[in-house]
Amino acid sequence: MTRTPEPESRDADVRVAVSTVIFSVRRDADEPVLSLPLVRRTRDPYDGRWALPGGWLDPTESLDAAASRTLEETTGLTPSYLEQLYAFGAVDRSPTRVVSIVYWALLRSDEVDAQVAAHAREGDAPENVEWFDAAALPALAFDHNHIVEYTLWRLRNKVGYSRIAHGLLPDEFTLADLREVTETILGRRLDPANFRRQVDTSDTLIPTERFRTGSHRPARLYRYNRDVELADRGPLTSRH
Repeated sequence: MTRTPEPESRDADVRVAVSTVIFSVRRDADEPVLSLPLVRRTRDPYDGRWALPGGWLDPTESLDAAASRTLEETTGLTPSYLEQLYAFGAVDRSPTRVVSIVYWALLRSDEVDAQVAAHAREGDAPENVEWFDAAALPALAFDHNHIVEYTLWRLRNKVGYSRIAHGLLPDEFTLADLREVTETILGRRLDPANFRRQVDTSDTLIPTERFRTGSHRPARLYRYNRDVELADRGPLTSRH
C-alpha cells in the first residue's frame, strides 16, 4: 500500500478558509443592479486587489458560524439568507495550499443601508469595502472571479424554481417588484403576462388584501408562502 508522504514543513499543510458572495439589488441612476461587496486586500499576495469577504476557519467553530463571523468582521453585514455553495481547492489557487468553503448570501438593499448606518453611528464601520456590479467586476484576487461567476450561475438557476428572490424583497411586494428582482438576477427582460401566469400557477405566493397605490392603478401586494423553503437543501441540516 502506498503511504502518503508527511508534509515537509508547516507551509505544506492545507489551510481552510471561508468566503462569502453576498448579493443585494441596489439602484444606480434608478436602475436595479445586482451588486456585491468586495474587500480591498492590504497585504500580499494580491496586495491592493479586491477580494471576496472571508477569513480563516477557527478549529472551534462550525462552517456556518465562520461564514457569518468573517462576513460581519470584513463588511459589517448580517445577511437574511446564507447557504453553503461549494468548496474551491485547486492546488495553484493560492501560493500556499488553501481550500476555501464558499457561501452565498442575500440581503435587501434597505437592510444593507440600515446596517451600514448602524456601524457608522457606532464608529466601527469596516474599512476598504466597496459595492460592485456583479456583472462588471475588476480582476479579483486569487480565483474569486471564477467563484463569483459560478455563484451567479447557481443563483440564476435557483430563481426559476425556488422562492430565493424573497431574500431580496420586503415581506410584502407587488408582482412588478418580483419581476424586477428576477430580471435583475437573470440579466434579461421577462414578458409580464407570461411571468404573471407562471407565478399564478406556483404555490410560492399568497395574495394579500392590501394594495399599493400611486400614479398607476392599485397593485395587489403579495407575500411568500413560508411553508415553502427559500431554497431546497434536501436532507442537509445547518450543522456544517
